[in-house]
Order: sequence, then C-alpha cells, then structure tokens
Amino acid sequence: QVQLVESGGGLVQAGGSLRLSCAASGIIFGINAMGWYRQTPGKQRELVATITHSGSANYADSVKGRFTISRDNANNGVYLQMNSLKPEDTAVYYCWTEAWSDLRSLSDYWGQGTQVTVSS
Repeated sequence: QVQLVESGGGLVQAGGSLRLSCAASGIIFGINAMGWYRQTPGKQRELVATITHSGSANYADSVKGRFTISRDNANNGVYLQMNSLKPEDTAVYYCWTEAWSDLRSLSDYWGQGTQVTVSS
C-alpha cells in the first residue's frame, strides 16, 4: 500500500519559516498529484496547496505569496516552504497524494500529519 510520511513541523515564532517534507513509498504505479492540507480542532481539513505531475500549483488564498509547494517526481516527494508564518497557520499539516496503487485503482492517500505551531 502507498505510505506517506511527513516531517519538518515544529514550533516557530510569528514571521519565521519552516519547510515540510513528505515522501511517498510502497506500491506506486503512478502519482497524479500531491499536496498539503491542514486541520485544527473543531474544523474541517482544508487545502493548503497542491501540485500536479506537470508542476501546476494551486494555493489557498490565505497562504498565497507566503508558501511555496514543490515536488520531486523521481523520488515521489513533495515539499512545502512556509515563510512569514502567522499564528493562524498553526495546525496539523497532512501530506496528500492521488495515486495509482495498481493498474485499476486510483485513490487518495494521507500521511499521519505533522504539527506546526506558530507563537505570537
């Protein structure tokens, strides 16, 4: 099965930066897209940024201009560079991919999440 493992979360002060990394492993026949979502207690998981295999990126308005998503297709990796962090960015960040685990199955996969905390 496809597995996603995130890293890079932590505690930073407002205005600081963090870089999140995610690596996909397992039985992967192809990846259509990868990205990052985030969730806080009592709220629905929301999109932060996604990137397609061709490199087309999409960002939530709240992070546009501050966050940059990138990927390494050869290594099935996705990254999120977060600059000018704000307290409202505090959340658990989840790596996501839409991938083919075999020739017939296209599914969504999620990592376990990494905590990002931004202090005032």
